[in-house]
Amino acid sequence: MKFDILTLFPEMFEPIKQSVIGRAEKQSLIEINLINIRDFSKDKHKKVDDTVYGGGAGMLIKPDVVYDAYKSVKSEKSKVIYLTPQGQKLSQNKVEELAKNEKHLILLCGHYEGIDNRVIDKIVDEEISIGDYVLTGGEIPAMVLIDSVSRYIDGVLTENSIQEESFSNGLLEYPQYTRPEEFEGVKVPEVLQSGHHENINKWRRKEAIKTTYIKRPELLEKAKLTDEEIKYINELKNNKD
Repeated sequence: MKFDILTLFPEMFEPIKQSVIGRAEKQSLIEINLINIRDFSKDKHKKVDDTVYGGGAGMLIKPDVVYDAYKSVKSEKSKVIYLTPQGQKLSQNKVEELAKNEKHLILLCGHYEGIDNRVIDKIVDEEISIGDYVLTGGEIPAMVLIDSVSRYIDGVLTENSIQEESFSNGLLEYPQYTRPEEFEGVKVPEVLQSGHHENINKWRRKEAIKTTYIKRPELLEKAKLTDEEIKYINELKNNKD
C-alpha cells in the first residue's frame, strides 16, 4: 500500500513512522510519502492561502497549489481521500475495505478554514471523518487512517492478532492478563491457566460478549450470535435491572 500525504505540515508525521508502522515501511510492506503543498506555491513567500470570498473569519487554502501537489503524485490506481469533519465516519468496515481494495491512497489534509471547494470537487473521491468534532487540520486524522489501514496489509501483523481484536468479529475484545499471577489481591482467571484451549475459547467469547454489552451494547445488534449467547445477554440485562 502506498500513501501519499498532501499537507502543509509534513513534520507532524514523524510519530507515525515508529513502532509497527515504521517496521512495515522498512520492510517495504507500505510506503509513506509526504508532499508539502507549500512547495507548489508560485508566490515568492510560499503563501498558500487567501481570504474567503463573501467574507468570514480565517484563511482558505488556494485550489491551484493543492491541484499541482495532487498532479505530482496521482496515478491511474490512486484514490483521493479528503480528511474532513463533513466526511463519512471512519469505521472498521471502511478500514478493511480500503486495505483490501486500494493500492494507492492520496490523503489530502486541510488546514486553516479548509480548502477551496473547486479543487475538492475536482480531485476528491471520498471524504472521511474520524469523529464528530473539529481539529486544527487533517494531519491527525490522516495518521489515524494510515495506522488503521496499514494493520490490515498482509505481513504487517500476524493473522491471529487481527482476527481476535475489537470489532474484528462484531464484538469488543475480551479481557487479557499476564504475569504476575496475582496483582493487588486479584488473580488471573483459572480457566486461562488450565491449558484447555476449548474452555479458554468459550470463556473468551463469553467475556467478549459481556464486555460489549457493558461498554458498547449497540454493537450486539449486528454481531453474529447463537441462541445460547442471546440467552446469556438477556441474563445480563435481567441482572442489571
